[in-house]
Amino acid sequence: MAEKRKHLGEILYKAGKIKKPAILKAIKESKSTGKRLGQILLKANLIDGDILAKALAKQFGYEYVDLDKTEIQPEALKLIPEELIKKHGILPLSKENGKLKLIIGDPLDLEAMDSVRFRLNLEPDCCIANPEKIKSYIKDSLQEEKTKQDDKLKHSIDTTAAELAEIGPELTAADILRQARGAGDEDGPIIRLVNLIIDNAYYMRASDIHVEPMDDRVRIRYRVDGVCLEKDNIPKNMQAPLITRLKILSGMDIAEKRLPQDGRIKRKIGGDDIDFRVSDIPSNHGESIVLRILRPDAVTIGIEALGFEHDDHLRFEKIIKRPNGIFLVTGPTGSGKTTTLYAALQELNKPDKKIITAEDPVEYNFDGMNQCQVRTEIGFTFEKILRSMLRQAPNIILVGEIRDGVVADIAIQAALTGHLVFSTLHTNDAPSAITRLIDMGVKPFLVASSIQAILAQRLIRVICKKCKVIDDNPSPQALKMLNITSKELKEHPVYKGAGCPKCQGTGYKGRIGIFELVELNNELRELAFARAPTSEVRKAAIAAGMRTLVDDGKNKIFKGVTTPEEIARITQIEGVMVE
Repeated sequence: MAEKRKHLGEILYKAGKIKKPAILKAIKESKSTGKRLGQILLKANLIDGDILAKALAKQFGYEYVDLDKTEIQPEALKLIPEELIKKHGILPLSKENGKLKLIIGDPLDLEAMDSVRFRLNLEPDCCIANPEKIKSYIKDSLQEEKTKQDDKLKHSIDTTAAELAEIGPELTAADILRQARGAGDEDGPIIRLVNLIIDNAYYMRASDIHVEPMDDRVRIRYRVDGVCLEKDNIPKNMQAPLITRLKILSGMDIAEKRLPQDGRIKRKIGGDDIDFRVSDIPSNHGESIVLRILRPDAVTIGIEALGFEHDDHLRFEKIIKRPNGIFLVTGPTGSGKTTTLYAALQELNKPDKKIITAEDPVEYNFDGMNQCQVRTEIGFTFEKILRSMLRQAPNIILVGEIRDGVVADIAIQAALTGHLVFSTLHTNDAPSAITRLIDMGVKPFLVASSIQAILAQRLIRVICKKCKVIDDNPSPQALKMLNITSKELKEHPVYKGAGCPKCQGTGYKGRIGIFELVELNNELRELAFARAPTSEVRKAAIAAGMRTLVDDGKNKIFKGVTTPEEIARITQIEGVMVE
């Protein structure tokens, strides 16, 4: 007779990892919500991913693997197709006697095991690791391969530039068109150069490519993690064919060089379909072009990965599930507002909910949502879309941006008539959004009664995990600006990135948000109704439990996520420094 499998809570309790009342409370929540016990304990920060993985391994009789101490050989990774690794979050360890040793994060993921059996005709011998570490290992190992491709691309760009220099300045737009239409399309040097610039930017995780004509050269810069890095300088004699090729790809008029133009490029890179939004503007030394890289995975990261502290995360999820009212996200361009709103909508995107959006432009397409593109040239404005969408009986409305009092009034009326409305506003912090709406001409009592919550955010760079070291000499100026005391430094060591090939020598890799989330209570509503100044609203919000952007940033410094210099840079630029 098979031995009965132990309960996960029993294993954790006997191992001394959690107390009995906490387990009983979590079990009760699991039964009422249908969520798995391990995930409830993780979300409540009662255990970490390693403890849960060890307990699951013991529960199911599998071996536990610590990926911090286990190195998977490159040849082992080739035992499973990359698509299976990425789709199921699994890692192959070795292959022996017709069995594949497989690292999994979830012992109940039968689909992953069946996929391995079906695709490879091998029986998986499973062991368990922390799912987050598996995900990180997959990302890093695949990135290593992309880094190698990046080096090859860099070499190819230099080679192609040399070839073009030999061709000389006589290469015209007509020559490019002939090359593009000819049988040897991919062999044309200028075509190869453009392809390589685009591919190189994608593999470097860039968000923008800047092609900038200078007096004596064409500068190529990539924006990585919000910071521009100069990567290449193209000879001046290649400027005309380079710009023309980009305009051809994006569907612009190559003869028009005096007026700004916009276009789009669709390209398949690394198995992904990538969109590029292209902007062309005349400048002193020729046409300057910027390609905005729209990655599908950039806005599908989920609420958990945005960077919320645990208490703000719980409040955020609770707020977005309210039946009506307005939820505003504020911050400057490039602060991740769209990503946050899409994360909220994806959480709410269920068959029983009708979601309509009004966007300018629609950058990402999602199944299950009705997305409307603003077209001002034919009078299809935010105002007109909003008035029309209310007749479509939606549950949830997204307004890309509240730009004037008319749109604000309609959004507020929608919120007061039973709709949940999401939108963005350009303000420095969360409390000033209230006074901004009133300044637009919205009546104070409407602002006070309709707004549920306001979230202000910025994006900060994360310390590279590969070269992360303790910073024995953090910037005194940054510490002073953030009011970090010597006592706090003794309790919480500060980290930095030393710089390595993984992070292009910057010490940072990736970005997350810092936030201040304010829920409107009775006192805040009264202040809004009384047209109180922003300073009073801010004090009341802090008293009600709002964590400021700077305080959220300090938490992330003390957790070793980012550096004091990064928080000081972001908060100083945006004018939200503490006094």
